[in-house]
Amino acid sequence: MLSNEITSIAGAYKKRKRLGRGKGTGHGKTCGRGHKGCGSRPGSSARPTYEGGQMPLFRRLPKRGFNNYNFARRYEIVNVSQLERFFSDGAVISVQELVAVNLIDSAGSRVKILGDGELTKKLDVAAHKFSKSAEQKISNCGGTVKIVA
Repeated sequence: MLSNEITSIAGAYKKRKRLGRGKGTGHGKTCGRGHKGCGSRPGSSARPTYEGGQMPLFRRLPKRGFNNYNFARRYEIVNVSQLERFFSDGAVISVQELVAVNLIDSAGSRVKILGDGELTKKLDVAAHKFSKSAEQKISNCGGTVKIVA
């Protein structure tokens, strides 16, 4: 067998599609691109998730997965004006005392004392968190602030 007698295996190499060469080829005029729109324009292509203006699949499906809501620390709020109203001068206030006067729901909840209102009584307050203004108002009246772990 000579090198000039070697032929390619039938079907191994396919000829490229010649576009825009008349009606008879089946690929004339619009060259297989259809009429108008994004797909017919040269150099442009729609993103893979584009559905022609229809509401995309990723927006039709419900959201699932991780959410930080369950891990957030929530505090029950008590203002110094409420402490003024419910407790007498020189009282020692803890979470249990706040539950006893129905200022918070349960002894297991975290409590934050906020500085809304006026305070004239000396109080010793133990809570999980204090705002700066609440801390200042309690100490200005001669009381003490204790942070519960």
